[in-house]
Amino acid sequence: MTEISDERNQSRRPGRSQPVTLDTSDTQPLSLSQAFGGKSVLREILETAILTLIVFLVLNTLTGRFQVRGSSMEPSLHDGQYLVISKLAYWLKPPERGDIMVFHPPNGISDDYIKRIVGLPGEQIRIQGGEVLVDGVPLEEPYVASQGGYSGSWKLGNDQYFVLGDNRGNSSDSHMWGTLPEDNIIGKAWLCYWPPEAWSVVRHHAFPKPARPR
Repeated sequence: MTEISDERNQSRRPGRSQPVTLDTSDTQPLSLSQAFGGKSVLREILETAILTLIVFLVLNTLTGRFQVRGSSMEPSLHDGQYLVISKLAYWLKPPERGDIMVFHPPNGISDDYIKRIVGLPGEQIRIQGGEVLVDGVPLEEPYVASQGGYSGSWKLGNDQYFVLGDNRGNSSDSHMWGTLPEDNIIGKAWLCYWPPEAWSVVRHHAFPKPARPR
């Protein structure tokens, strides 16, 4: 018997096996393009487009854009400024007095407004001689450009806010159309991104704890 026959017989003998090489390529992570049959420019573009869409949807859910129109918030904000509005801010905690926020006005106007919160749910607001009193306590408002020449009294419900412009003499706000329902609030002004010379974080006013009524 030839050597070739001996080798064949040995390979057929029981108890002896040849080494087997396993393909473990399926255990390696695959990119989206590889999963669809190899890389291509088209698939790379598709991946980028999907990622961009996801980022856009997340940002659009958490934030908004707003253009200041008019002079009602001077000197804090000026006509023509573009702002980023944080919707997330009021998901984490309720609005506070002194916040500058954007909302749908309850007077039927389609354009959104931007004003400052001066009254919180359940409070009694009174304006007398340009001075704002909350439950009988006067507010110190260093941000006010001019006092309004109006007076009045408002009792806020459990889901209502009282908002005023910083330029009290030229602002359509709660003193004209009443209290603001909580459901109308869009978000808290966060960042000014235009014009470039006005780039900054929007400054809100932090009030101290209310004093005893006088």
